[in-house]
Amino acid sequence: MDTFLEHVNYTVTNPEKTADWMCELFDWHVRWSGDAIHGGRSLHVGNDTCYVVLFSGSAGKPLADAGVSYERIGGLNHLGIVVDDLDVMEERVRKLGFKPHSHADYEPGRRFYFNDADNIEYEIVSYA
Repeated sequence: MDTFLEHVNYTVTNPEKTADWMCELFDWHVRWSGDAIHGGRSLHVGNDTCYVVLFSGSAGKPLADAGVSYERIGGLNHLGIVVDDLDVMEERVRKLGFKPHSHADYEPGRRFYFNDADNIEYEIVSYA
């Protein structure tokens, strides 16, 4: 059986704003957007194989510290993205105003992390 990860779904304050920087940084595109569970809105951003669902809860509901994951910003440790050229990607991350941190070389690759405006952490890793 051939399996692969298709998507990850998490909550952000502004799906469009997050999708904008993801498209610029990773050369992704918006695959779909529309109404979602719990009166929210979802935006699918990625490539033709996999994507991230950026969910935003219903208007007027508090997002932080909610008991339901669809009502909580984040709810995951980090999202890992594999790239061909770590140095080029770090420069792109800096140009978007994010601050790379926790650089590490390890077998079999190199990596760094950054946090977005919602304090969601992303790991950028290269095995090249």
